[in-house]
Amino acid sequence: MLEALSVRADDNAYIALQAALEKQAPDICRLAWSHKYWSLLFPEKLDDYHNERWQRYNLLRILEIPPAHDGLYVCAGRFVQLAAKMGWPINHLTSVLNERNGQPVRYWRVGTRLGSGEGDFIWPAMLDGEYAAIGWPGLGDLSSIATGDQVKEAARAKLEKEYPKDPARMSREAGEIRNFISSMQDGDVLLAANGERVLGVGRVTGPYRYENTAPADAPHRRPTMWSSTEEWKLPKSEGLRTTVFPIGKNPENIVEIERRLLEGDTTPAPKPSQNTPTHALRLEGIPGRIQAILERKGQAIVYGPPGTGKTYWARQTALDLAAIGAFGRQFVQLAVGERAVVKGTDQKEGLVRWCTFHPSYGYEDFIEGFRPQTDVAKQLVFVRWAGILKKLCEDARSDSAQRKYFLVVDEINRGDIPRIFGELLTLLEKDKRSLEVTLPLSGDRFAVPPNVHVLGTMNTADRSIALLDTALRRRFGFVELMPDISVLGVASAGGSIPLGLWLAALNDRLRVHLGRDARNLQIGHAYLLENGHPVTDFTRFVQILAEDIVPLLEEYCYEDYGALAQILGSGLVDEAGQRIRHELFGPARRGELVQALLEPAPDIVTASSATDAAEEPEEPEESADAEEPEA
Repeated sequence: MLEALSVRADDNAYIALQAALEKQAPDICRLAWSHKYWSLLFPEKLDDYHNERWQRYNLLRILEIPPAHDGLYVCAGRFVQLAAKMGWPINHLTSVLNERNGQPVRYWRVGTRLGSGEGDFIWPAMLDGEYAAIGWPGLGDLSSIATGDQVKEAARAKLEKEYPKDPARMSREAGEIRNFISSMQDGDVLLAANGERVLGVGRVTGPYRYENTAPADAPHRRPTMWSSTEEWKLPKSEGLRTTVFPIGKNPENIVEIERRLLEGDTTPAPKPSQNTPTHALRLEGIPGRIQAILERKGQAIVYGPPGTGKTYWARQTALDLAAIGAFGRQFVQLAVGERAVVKGTDQKEGLVRWCTFHPSYGYEDFIEGFRPQTDVAKQLVFVRWAGILKKLCEDARSDSAQRKYFLVVDEINRGDIPRIFGELLTLLEKDKRSLEVTLPLSGDRFAVPPNVHVLGTMNTADRSIALLDTALRRRFGFVELMPDISVLGVASAGGSIPLGLWLAALNDRLRVHLGRDARNLQIGHAYLLENGHPVTDFTRFVQILAEDIVPLLEEYCYEDYGALAQILGSGLVDEAGQRIRHELFGPARRGELVQALLEPAPDIVTASSATDAAEEPEEPEESADAEEPEA
């Protein structure tokens, strides 16, 4: 049937193909591996997306309505026609679409009214503060509650106490809260709506946070970059819904949303010049998310499991933002002398400075203290010393050009935060910049100028974000980085271990067997990168496995070799002998090692990276058809 199909077949022909395949091969025609096999045999007729959600998402992102029928084969003609129009092989087209569109995101409607009064309309505050918000202030800060259904159950318990209603309504509202706090992900698209009127379209740029600032009745917030603020209506009615509702049943609506985003995202920015404000230059991706938070809060923390690139992105973003502020260009575009101004030299400190917190780090290192020195008479004396942040603030305040200064604090959660920061916990707030306090040690007047930014990194394997000092959390914005197998592409170690799929399967097992906090203990993709490229040499891969990944997992599973065997596989872990089979790491045992690594997830050899990356998230619950004000 595939061989007989014309390379110029239309939608109807591919729909007929889907029906015929379901009749002739009902047990396999909807499986990813069979689609992959047939796409390899007929690359001129089939796309190499092996997941229906990815197919439809990539069509919607280029403003095409997918065929109404479902199935892995009905969309193929669209990709075949587009590849022919571009003059590309099909896998070149899908690679370009993946690079442009990224992983599939979800679309959400968020209400902008807390009630029926004039003061209950919160869209102006959401737009000005660059966030989306929901009500139920009596629930308090929900940052510490678990993910998934546990969020819903915890929210329902709080609703029963603070806003008792009929069980069905409380269950629906708990689902909405779960969707807002847990189901929404960075990059998801939000529609700020008032009834059926869409007031703004934007993208989620950060995790849930609780803020008691005005409007106080809407303290539950998600950072959002609003890119389109023209008022309009969806082409197809999704019905009047309550506060948080997923959109997606009508593809016409998604295409119109994407059209609005495209028009908003592609507005040309003015070219930098001496008269152009440097804030016109916007970074993209992770640096763009950090930039947005720094502009809004003044300081940010990049957090996530080990190996997710937290330090790299924090430092790179600080260098780029300092370079833009001083020279109107990113760091990589600067001349050698300009880079020295940003990064500093042995003789002079730059606009970007670094430090690392540890248990012995104190107020005297950060703000000011006394240090022992010998004077000219070789007598021991104590000299007052300005700490790294105080010196940075002094330099920033005296800078006539008011360039931006950055302090990158690595491992910020490993220090005693209240003791290190002292008065700074008040002075960091954006509306308290330039407010002076008297330092208790020296009696000096001290303030944090507006052109100073603090950017921290935090390894959640050491400490959950929920355990951070509350005062610190309120003053910092947060950017979460999780393992990203797309960075590894289709690379494999020695042609035997597909890196991305192997890492994804390893983390899947880790989340199952390490309990409640397992999400923060995953293995990051950076373990399998060197100089920004995937590790494809098998010997080097084995070194990383034996010296980095296995010891980390042993620490996670401390003395629990049963859990370790479930994660790494019984071929690599001798559960009865309570040991790792290190002999398999020898060059002569390569075949046995490959077999041991693939044994826990044999399907990763034939599965596609798109299928693994596009793990279907839990479908959120729909709200009732009637628009209701929040609590």
